[in-house]
Amino acid sequence: MDGLADRDAAPPHTAKSWAQVSVPVRECIGAQRCPYGDVCFVERSRERARTADLVVTNHALLAIDAMHGSTALPEHDHVIIDEAHEIVARVAGAASAELSPQQLERVAKRALAWLNDDLGLEFLELAEDLRTALGAAMLEQVPGPDAPVVRAFEQVRDVSRRVVSAMTSKDAENEQRQAAAAAKEVFDIAERMAAMAEHDVVYVAERDRAGREARVAPLSVAGLMRERVLSNVTTVLTSATLKIGGDFEAAAGSVGLRRDERRETPSAATDDEALSWRGIDVGSPFDYAKQGILYVARRLPRPSREGIGDAVLGEVAELLWAAGGRTLGLFASRRSAELAARHVRSNVPGATVLCQGEAQLAELTRRFVAEPETSLFGTMSLWQGIDVPGDTCRLVIIDKIPFPRPDDPLMQARQRAVEAAGGNGFMAVAAAHAALLMAQGAGRLIRRSSDRGVVAILDPRIVTAGYGAFLRAGMPPMWMTSDPEVAVQALHRLADAT
Repeated sequence: MDGLADRDAAPPHTAKSWAQVSVPVRECIGAQRCPYGDVCFVERSRERARTADLVVTNHALLAIDAMHGSTALPEHDHVIIDEAHEIVARVAGAASAELSPQQLERVAKRALAWLNDDLGLEFLELAEDLRTALGAAMLEQVPGPDAPVVRAFEQVRDVSRRVVSAMTSKDAENEQRQAAAAAKEVFDIAERMAAMAEHDVVYVAERDRAGREARVAPLSVAGLMRERVLSNVTTVLTSATLKIGGDFEAAAGSVGLRRDERRETPSAATDDEALSWRGIDVGSPFDYAKQGILYVARRLPRPSREGIGDAVLGEVAELLWAAGGRTLGLFASRRSAELAARHVRSNVPGATVLCQGEAQLAELTRRFVAEPETSLFGTMSLWQGIDVPGDTCRLVIIDKIPFPRPDDPLMQARQRAVEAAGGNGFMAVAAAHAALLMAQGAGRLIRRSSDRGVVAILDPRIVTAGYGAFLRAGMPPMWMTSDPEVAVQALHRLADAT
């Protein structure tokens, strides 16, 4: 897999260098044909898995197995999904795809050696045609099959189909097979985008450096999870943050389980299509009310679209000063994290603040753990998964409720789908997304029974807005205050006790 978390132990490297030493699954030619088949790490792991009693894998491989007809994992009787709050996003990610002019250009150049001049030039020129079509499109969901950009998808589909046909041969060398596989992937993505299927969301997005690209993602993975995972084997989903809004219903619905299928005790399904399920809260070993304080900065102004304001920056600096560093700052955007880091460095003498983007995240995290008085600021990568018990983290700052961007085409489409079915799109999608991240973010503070500290939420909407109670319901039940002096004095006492 090529997620950052899967190669944290690797030496410092860029995404480009990683791509040079890794092979996408679509371009794998198989152990029998590959000269490195005998020493392939993937083949070795598959061989061991076939004879194992217990297989430990990641969410992505489970998603791939579900999508491709149980071909990635060996036969199994039970599945335990840990950190199950992430499974929907992982499956959706595995079921999503992108198509960019750079990708087309790269694949076309690889294929040129095995194409005639006319077809090779036509394939290569698709990159510029797609770039023009994307440039003329709005940064939003493609409105329908008649949209001009869909013509570009159809053109890519038709030309890449001919390219794959021209490159497919029984006598092809390995390099040709890999180039053909890359072209086949382009064809599959373009075909899916051109189809504009009802269960897919096709939209145009823009990357900071790479420019525009087309993306396709499933509207929901509930059906896939229900049919390909939960219906096949007994499954246990476990996580500290499955009770979104204080109940299991939202998490269950996201993986395809219906409310009327819930049972209080183990029981058989009532019909061939039903799946009985139970939700069990086993409690926590932590006494959150005694170990942690939830400080809500009710007096601060509501967040604005202009970004983090001076009042919030001042609050960040004062809280971090009171804690003597030892702060994990969770920000809604990279720009806000950078501004906050810069402000603290200028206004808190002796403060050391690491900021995401200044080095590889794994290295920043190692320094944060190794240097107790150092603070770490960042965005989504730090909201979950980071485990820093002890005095290294006494203060968690959340600058803003992490709602998805209001112009996110995928979230907009999912909200509209919920509303079309008679539900509340904002609560089911945006608020549920934020509630999960708030629970995860607040959970970074108390990691063992001796931990003490403060979670500071600098967004007053957590107590003033109607949806605030829903967001708080999934968070650790800490003692709550809106008095900044109470939070500051508590942090001072913890700092003095060190």
